[in-house]
Amino acid sequence: MSSTAPSSIPAAGDASEQSPLENELAVLLVESLNLEVAPADIVPTAPLYGEGLGLDSIDILEVALEVSRKYGFQLRSDDERNQQIFSSLRSLATHVAQNRGAS
Repeated sequence: MSSTAPSSIPAAGDASEQSPLENELAVLLVESLNLEVAPADIVPTAPLYGEGLGLDSIDILEVALEVSRKYGFQLRSDDERNQQIFSSLRSLATHVAQNRGAS
């Protein structure tokens, strides 16, 4: 019997596995918004708005403030990319990775 799941190769395409940064952001979401979900239970590709995590615009503003404080860059409310940036935990993590520490 052979196994089709590689054990030593990271599953980069696995939608349910959080990267270290995604986990860090999941903890930030849960703690800053007092969510009743474990950070590890947040699926990285699930929507943050509506049917996914159920966040609303006020929640997103709070997350933006916390991300700005922790990672040292501004998430502006008038950025036309916000809908894409906050579409999922994975997209937020990608944006943070591209912008943290950048002056």
